[in-house]
Amino acid sequence: MRALQLSRIQKLDTLPASAYQFLEVYKPLAQTHTKLPIFESLIPLGFPSPADDYIDRQLDLNDMLIQNKLSTFYLRVVGDSMKGCGIFDNALIIVDKSKRPKDGNVVLAVINGEFTCKRLKIENRKVYLCPENKDYTDILITEDMNFLLWGVVTYAINPFS
Repeated sequence: MRALQLSRIQKLDTLPASAYQFLEVYKPLAQTHTKLPIFESLIPLGFPSPADDYIDRQLDLNDMLIQNKLSTFYLRVVGDSMKGCGIFDNALIIVDKSKRPKDGNVVLAVINGEFTCKRLKIENRKVYLCPENKDYTDILITEDMNFLLWGVVTYAINPFS
């Protein structure tokens, strides 16, 4: 079993329908604009401080979280393999397919028809997908695997409890 060489990595735009079988995928509505109030002052997480009595401006989360609306998707994740970087069970991740994956990026990949979210590691021309939880092991991508880099994770939105 030989390791997949860096030159063989591809980013493809289409996947077989079977890859979507157990995955929630959402596309942002490009025409939706919801401006919400945002306080300019920072909110301390330690000792309470007096709140400001005014709102400085409006914030549209689409503008803040999405750089390329045509190539951005929301996906629901399950599991705890990425908890070390702040992606928890039942999180909604934002994935941009237009970004070129680089060493160190958190990516959405497909291995043998199944999605996974891991940190991309390229070392000595070998490709690894690495979890952010010590209970899991790195995945060395080999030539006998059907492997796609689907997109780069840009944000994670986690449920509060």
